[in-house]
Amino acid sequence: MTASPVPAGPQHVDAIHALRRSLEDRMAAAGVVQWPQGSMPRERVEAQVADGQWWVVPDPEIEVAGTVRLLWSDPEYWGDDPTPAAYVHGLMVDRRRAGSGLGGDLLAWAAARGRDAGATLLRLDCRESNPALRRYYEGQGFRAVGRRDLGSHANTLLERPVGARRSTDR
Repeated sequence: MTASPVPAGPQHVDAIHALRRSLEDRMAAAGVVQWPQGSMPRERVEAQVADGQWWVVPDPEIEVAGTVRLLWSDPEYWGDDPTPAAYVHGLMVDRRRAGSGLGGDLLAWAAARGRDAGATLLRLDCRESNPALRRYYEGQGFRAVGRRDLGSHANTLLERPVGARRSTDR
């Protein structure tokens, strides 16, 4: 599958929020601590969509197959770092599209957007309490470069050059 994200609009807010909530519930049921249940209010998604941060992969059967939130700075997690980088948050794939390669495609798309904008790195983070997600990101070519202690939890900071290819590419 090759992702063709489009900018999220007001019509996507409910679908993005519902996807996030469904993944929060699924992770909680599995004992995975990444996104606590109810940690992303709809109003925050709405404001981020209005700010142009969210991109979606439309799907005629399920409305939104996947999402990614792309930022050009991330002081909350990465501090005041002047390195030209693109930052990924909110990478989500509807479970009905899991295993299709959509997550990796969205990361490759984000890296290409970053490269086109002059970034040299694609950066993201995950909770240290979620080693499976870290392994996934490492399989996508990311390497751990730091840690951010947020008081209630700590996150691993990961990055890859925007030109890097994931391990599944040949």
